[in-house]
Amino acid sequence: MKITPLFILRPREWAAAVLALGAFLPVPKADSGDPGAKFSAVVAADGSGQFISVQAAIDAAPQLAPPSAPWVIRVKEGVYRERVYIQREKRLLRLVGDDPERTVIEFDLYANVLGPDGKRIGTFLTPTLWVDADDFGIENLTVANTAGPKGQALALRVDGDRVVFKNCRFLGWQDTILGNRGRHYYNGCTIAGAVDFIFGAATEFYESCRIRCLGDGYITAASTPEAEPFGFVFDNCEIAGDSPAVRTYLGRPWRAYASATFLNTRMTEVVRPAGWQNWNQPEREKTARYAEFGSTGEGADPSGRVPWARTVSAAEAKAITVERVLGGQDGWKP
Repeated sequence: MKITPLFILRPREWAAAVLALGAFLPVPKADSGDPGAKFSAVVAADGSGQFISVQAAIDAAPQLAPPSAPWVIRVKEGVYRERVYIQREKRLLRLVGDDPERTVIEFDLYANVLGPDGKRIGTFLTPTLWVDADDFGIENLTVANTAGPKGQALALRVDGDRVVFKNCRFLGWQDTILGNRGRHYYNGCTIAGAVDFIFGAATEFYESCRIRCLGDGYITAASTPEAEPFGFVFDNCEIAGDSPAVRTYLGRPWRAYASATFLNTRMTEVVRPAGWQNWNQPEREKTARYAEFGSTGEGADPSGRVPWARTVSAAEAKAITVERVLGGQDGWKP
């Protein structure tokens, strides 16, 4: 019998395969050993937990956990070389690593890999971690795509709504994070890449995050729908390069109504004076929504910025809060 590896399955096929693998696994309860922390399950690469892979622990988690009892999986220190898919039904699930420097999920799939049909798999099937569930969270973990400069290679793809990332690292080169849809909150995270490494149509708020530019390129490539007032918002973040020679734009519009706003962000010399690029489509200068307020550092000089980006007022900036950007109709407060 021919078996197709999970990493080259299409989304629905992948979800079905993951469900089939996890349907009969036990659902353990576990104590981390720390009297101040209780976990629903423990993953340990050295075999000291219930599971040796992150995916196996997720497969064993219940579907639709109650809000009063979210399912919390501890991921012990180690390098987990696997692709992880959080299916749509795995709501109210959290992954908590021991330390983002020492707890790593990594893989190296990239867009030009050929699938079983002999065609390249494309960008959207490359993520190391794919979050399809609502009300999901990750803390103290690194998620990496280690393919390097081979083209599009996602570390993270997020299709869920109300998703939170705290004290995490997301490492890649091109297309590190795809916020495909939904509302997502990043706090105290590090995001590394070179080309379009934060992209997509989601609404995302990055608070106190570190943006590491590994090579010349563009930080954001938003495809924000016209009806959405916000795309990517960065507040009290820092942008720096891995070397003094690196140069980057804050963003370019993947779609016409791309939205990205930088508030109170420190920008080293890595940020190009123009700030923004039009993707070589001048007509998008009329529709893209790019803005800054309170930028500081060598890359923050407003005199060189493109005229079609704007500086928001202090009053406008004060009103761009986490609650306003991510609240939505349900009043979400991450």
